[in-house]
Amino acid sequence: MKLVPLFDRVVLKQLVAEETTKSGIVLPGQAKEKPQQAEVIAVGPGGVVDGKEIKMQVKPGDKVIYSKYSGTEVKVEEEDYIIVKQNDILAVIE
Repeated sequence: MKLVPLFDRVVLKQLVAEETTKSGIVLPGQAKEKPQQAEVIAVGPGGVVDGKEIKMQVKPGDKVIYSKYSGTEVKVEEEDYIIVKQNDILAVIE
């Protein structure tokens, strides 16, 4: 099965969180905060959304930072994904 986002939606796969801090302290599972960094897996076609022309500015393979409480979490074939609107993406990591 393949996720194909509609309109200005973007499918993201969360990047793995650091297990240890810079000083070497190992973090237990519940102490780790969910990372806000993800890789773009699929991008919708854009188009007219709410009367405005939306041009997609990210592409599959981009690493991005997205809003903390945005998106919808889905599980497809044992993989976890997050579907967000493009305006929930704050920055592209280069």
